[in-house]
Amino acid sequence: MATSTFFLSPWAARLLSVMRIVVGLLMIFHGTQKLFGWPPSDHAGGATGLMLVAGILEFGGGLLLLIGLFTRPVAFILSGLMAVAYFMAHAPQHALPIINQGELAVVYSFVYLYIAAAGPGPWSVDAARTRTPEAVA
Repeated sequence: MATSTFFLSPWAARLLSVMRIVVGLLMIFHGTQKLFGWPPSDHAGGATGLMLVAGILEFGGGLLLLIGLFTRPVAFILSGLMAVAYFMAHAPQHALPIINQGELAVVYSFVYLYIAAAGPGPWSVDAARTRTPEAVA
């Protein structure tokens, strides 16, 4: 099936923005768990060392992705963070993500890599900053 005839094709750029907003918001919650203990979890609050760094990157990076500011470099950094999280926390338990419970880290890593390549979409601060007056009209 040709992509140009698919009924969602006109929405592709906007759905890229929606995906960026959703994964940014979800990443903020990962950061708030580590940094502030909310929402509660087994490893909530009082993060030190690498968990503190991860919490700061997740919270700050998630916030920047949510609004679409510095989207490409932030998404690239978060992609790497999720890859490191997978190989440090999940891979040592077992080789398969379905068994080591690392599917989410793998999916996040590749979604962020895609966003780094595709950009923020039209609903973002980045898009608003680069828009010319002629393009807005």
